[in-house]
Amino acid sequence: MKTISFLCVLGLFAVAATRAEDAKTNAPAVAPAKAAAEAAIIKTSEGTMVVEFYPEVAPNHVANFKKLARQGFYDGQCFHRVIRGFMIQGGDPNTKDESKKDLWGQGGPGYTINAEFNSKHHARGILSMARTPDPNSAGSQFFICHGDCGQLDGQYTVFGNLIKGDEVLEKIATAPTEGSDRPVKRVNIESVKIVPAASVK
Repeated sequence: MKTISFLCVLGLFAVAATRAEDAKTNAPAVAPAKAAAEAAIIKTSEGTMVVEFYPEVAPNHVANFKKLARQGFYDGQCFHRVIRGFMIQGGDPNTKDESKKDLWGQGGPGYTINAEFNSKHHARGILSMARTPDPNSAGSQFFICHGDCGQLDGQYTVFGNLIKGDEVLEKIATAPTEGSDRPVKRVNIESVKIVPAASVK
């Protein structure tokens, strides 16, 4: 009888363990934590601008910009192309060297990323990616729209928007320019820092 009682107890333990395991299996899955939103602080010689990102429509472009910014890639460059009413463009590493002005606008990070065209409208303040005629040729060069640029919709990848510093955008976009739409006075990009979006609200 002792043996049977012991076996019954073992059976009860086994049933309890099975039910506990089933309870774990049937427990609702815990959703992964959503990544905290981030923004970029673009400090220039004309003032500071802050942009938010649109990872929901251009995840690869957002990730690429953040990676380059964290590497200090943009620090020390300048806005090399400025067209009033259209946009201001930067992101070319060649612009760190004044002796390479003939090459400004042609530089990049050494690789390209595929287009992520989306339905975001190129309105004033939109952050979008520059490219060559090849749709999949974006690398590091970006532009911020100064005016409404609806003609670019669906042809260039929008990946963010200016949320602070519109007066800085205005100042840069209306600066006097020379050949190749280059500002007469250098507009330096002193740094681009990625920070929690909540810290710049």
